[in-house]
Amino acid sequence: MTTSLSALVERFVDTTSAVLVAMDGSPQRETQLRRDAAVEAAAIVAGVIDADGLHSDDELWAYILTFAPLLGTSLERATPADARKAGLLRGRRQWLTRPSEMLQLLVSADRRDETHHAWGYYRNAIELAQASQALDAHLSRAELEAVDEFRSMVLRVIDQAKVRPSSAPTNAAEVPAAADTAAPEAPADPPRPVAELLDELDALVGLEPVKREVRLVTNLLQVQRLRAQRGLATVDSSRHLVFTGNPGTGKTTVARLLAEIYRSLEVIERGQLVETDRSQLVAGFVGQTAPRVREAFDAADEGVLLIDEAYALARGGDNDFGREAIDTIVKLMEDRRDRVVLIVAGYPEEMQEFIEANPGLRSRFPRTIHFPDYTDDELVAIFASMAERHHYSVHDEAREALRQVLQTYDRGKGFGNARVVRNLFEQAVAEHASRVVDDPEPTDEDLTVLVAEDIPAG
Repeated sequence: MTTSLSALVERFVDTTSAVLVAMDGSPQRETQLRRDAAVEAAAIVAGVIDADGLHSDDELWAYILTFAPLLGTSLERATPADARKAGLLRGRRQWLTRPSEMLQLLVSADRRDETHHAWGYYRNAIELAQASQALDAHLSRAELEAVDEFRSMVLRVIDQAKVRPSSAPTNAAEVPAAADTAAPEAPADPPRPVAELLDELDALVGLEPVKREVRLVTNLLQVQRLRAQRGLATVDSSRHLVFTGNPGTGKTTVARLLAEIYRSLEVIERGQLVETDRSQLVAGFVGQTAPRVREAFDAADEGVLLIDEAYALARGGDNDFGREAIDTIVKLMEDRRDRVVLIVAGYPEEMQEFIEANPGLRSRFPRTIHFPDYTDDELVAIFASMAERHHYSVHDEAREALRQVLQTYDRGKGFGNARVVRNLFEQAVAEHASRVVDDPEPTDEDLTVLVAEDIPAG
């Protein structure tokens, strides 16, 4: 593992120092600039190791053996005990929370010269951070959150400066897609890079707590994959998830992205998302429910199975076969744990009822991700994004009218969120058409701008 970390540090130092030398225009300062790059790499590694406050011997030996040849000083004679006693890495996690001078220097140069050196820094730094995580066989949430915070901070600095290369993923607005109950074919295209998928996740309107949890899941899988590739022990953990929240909060969209992420990380081979619910799983006669459940798992083989409103399976009477469906699900989750990832979704309280319906469910669903309702501003942004996708624009007065309409809705259990907005958008388009249809010579603006009177009443 030390060898792998050293190789990534060497690459970081080589590429970063080459950029610094070119920017400085003084080849005679190469030695000093290489050291500056090595100090930057050491800060990244130290920040990750310090994230959980536990500096293990494996982590400290890797740090010492990697950076002693680059930084010299007392590291050459240090042991892990010496490092702990001296507090060598204590408090270094904070370094990951704010832009370094080097990152700011690269961003400034990119903005001035129309280059993309900061993007190269980002890619190398994240690989270095993940390799540092892989030094720890038992990753804590604190370590995962630290690297996620570092990633988000660097991307924020790059995007605020508008120096992300055009070939890199962009944060175009996305809207939660309508549910597709048909079982899709296996993806024919090669897996997309995880970084691209995470950028698409980040681009979704709102859902900040959800994005954070998905990134933590992704980070853990990436590090476990890295350890496995290097012959190191990994922790066998369940990948199944519980999604809770009201309708229209993006659960299907996020599940589809997760399926692609799992495929890219080789957790599953095909990465298709198959959606189902009680109506498709539970039959009305003895002996028909278990085969239906198996068919759903077959369709999701090497992919992700999403059971919407899963709590409904636990709500039948004495003659209902929902419990049989649950028992079959538990068995297939075990039999096909390496082939199918299961996501169950529904309202928070009802999903707790579902998890308690069978003793085998709780241990198989270690993580719950809650999808909050969208705010009014987020719903207006979703409406505007829908309009843009259909080549309309939304007048400022129409946005304000939409906010007033949204305030009339009951935001309690069952609020439709993006589904409400989709209905309002479709009605607005119909109102717009009725308004302009009798105009004998409509302008392009007339045909494409939604105004306040087009917004329907709530």
